[in-house]
Amino acid sequence: MKLRKCEVIAEDIKMERPRFCVLPPLPYNYGDLKPYISEEQLRVHYEKYHQVYVNEANAILKKLYDARKEDLDVDMKAMLKELSFNLGGHILHTLFWENLNPPNRKEEKPGGILGDMIERHFGSLERFRKEFSKTAITVEGSGWAALTICKQTENLLIMQIEKNNMNVYPGLRIIMALDVFEHAYYIDYRNDRAKFVEAFWKIVNWEIVNKRLEALLK
Repeated sequence: MKLRKCEVIAEDIKMERPRFCVLPPLPYNYGDLKPYISEEQLRVHYEKYHQVYVNEANAILKKLYDARKEDLDVDMKAMLKELSFNLGGHILHTLFWENLNPPNRKEEKPGGILGDMIERHFGSLERFRKEFSKTAITVEGSGWAALTICKQTENLLIMQIEKNNMNVYPGLRIIMALDVFEHAYYIDYRNDRAKFVEAFWKIVNWEIVNKRLEALLK
């Protein structure tokens, strides 16, 4: 039988292997965020907790690949729930590391389009900080506070994420993230989440946040 160009024999299809997550390099040294995040705290957070999310996400991706290759049944509900948690943890941590800055290189306040939009959408930087801080402090259990942009309306919106994957606004892109899992601060601040959130403002990389926003508005 002669095949047209668009036809493929099923046996000839080679399923592509998944592309696995990789722990990204930190954009600074372990001691560079002191005194707001200690070297020990950063090392444990990055090497232990972020690495676990990467490992677990990759393990699930491989399980799915193997099941598809061998045509095996899997518990999709449980597997995708686990993938959502671990992949969410990896992506959020990657954003978090990048939007931190050593205190000797920090900007005092956001500039560019980010500064303008914060003024327009929140009234002032002080009001934005107040709302974002309260969002972070009041996360129930473990989770994140995030600043997002809605491309449809071009509104800046604050998002409170529980765990790594709950209460997420579908389709909205995160431009700034703050981890308030206890593993992010327990060595330095014990259970004083509010003190850690206050310290966060001392090391925000406003330049990166502004660049993310600019790229999404193009």
